[in-house]
Amino acid sequence: MSRWAVVLAGGVGSRFWPLSTPERPKQLLPLVTDKPLMRDAIDRLAPIVDPSHTLILTNESLVKTIRALLPPIPRENIIAEPRPAGTAAALAWAALTIERRDGKDATMLSVHADWSIGNDAKFRETLVLAENVARRTHTLVTVGVVPSRADTGFGYIQPSDPDKSDGSPVRRFVEKPNREQAEKLRADGYLWNSGIFVWTVGDFLTQARQHARELGRALALGEDAEADEFFARVKQPVSVDVAVLERSKGVTVIPGSFGWDDVGTWGALARVRTKDEFGNVTSGAVHLLDCCDNVVHAEGGTVVVYGVDDLVVVTRNGLTLVTTKDKAADLKRLVESLPALEGKS
Repeated sequence: MSRWAVVLAGGVGSRFWPLSTPERPKQLLPLVTDKPLMRDAIDRLAPIVDPSHTLILTNESLVKTIRALLPPIPRENIIAEPRPAGTAAALAWAALTIERRDGKDATMLSVHADWSIGNDAKFRETLVLAENVARRTHTLVTVGVVPSRADTGFGYIQPSDPDKSDGSPVRRFVEKPNREQAEKLRADGYLWNSGIFVWTVGDFLTQARQHARELGRALALGEDAEADEFFARVKQPVSVDVAVLERSKGVTVIPGSFGWDDVGTWGALARVRTKDEFGNVTSGAVHLLDCCDNVVHAEGGTVVVYGVDDLVVVTRNGLTLVTTKDKAADLKRLVESLPALEGKS
């Protein structure tokens, strides 16, 4: 049996502005440990996937930085996507790459580079279970995270049998709900759609050719196709969920409970980092008094916070951001409204 990992590491985003920039996006930031999230992701996989069998898909502009950050990963395994085309195209190209190198029976564990995982051993155990199910059933397996709260920021998955720990067919996918719907979905045994996928490359490519019409022209290319030509033929970016999984009857979901968090906002750091006795999370030179439940990040100086609660305070390169934890979930609107400032990009 041959096992590969595919780590999706594209995107720049503005959720962690002013710390994140196009040159140093979220996955390259040490948000949870003292290492960048991407390094955490690779180290987490290392006990079950050899570096020579790890592919990283990212933006052209980040390839050099990632190569320096991850010396164990062979240079040819860090793949630049010529243009953003969505996760369906990225995973299809990764599957074709693995098939050319190792054959259609190789398994592919797909994860993102910018998550936090609370229990690494349980995470790996779940991936291996998913791999066994994928091989036995020849279905596409997704790991649905058991919700710890009613969250409106994720899609949800309904398993056919919520009590079956080794997986059951997906009954339906649900787009991001409102608060009331999220509460009901959680109570009814739905799982978060985490974006963790496991399959054999042959099974995935068969279903992609059958269902992903957006990739039809790209997948019609011969096995010697180059990345530039493949991605150029994908005219409309599309997620693998929409292009393949939601259209397929051959998808299995396995419940996972290992402290997964997508670390989507500054406020999320309160869930994944150690808090002080008053619920504050700090990084850098920070002094607080009479404060509760704040997230404070200081670079290049000291931040003093007095008598406030539920704020996000970030300083970097002469820029200071002060907002509420709720508003920190919508920094894109703020960043787009700013005049040209050093550190905005």
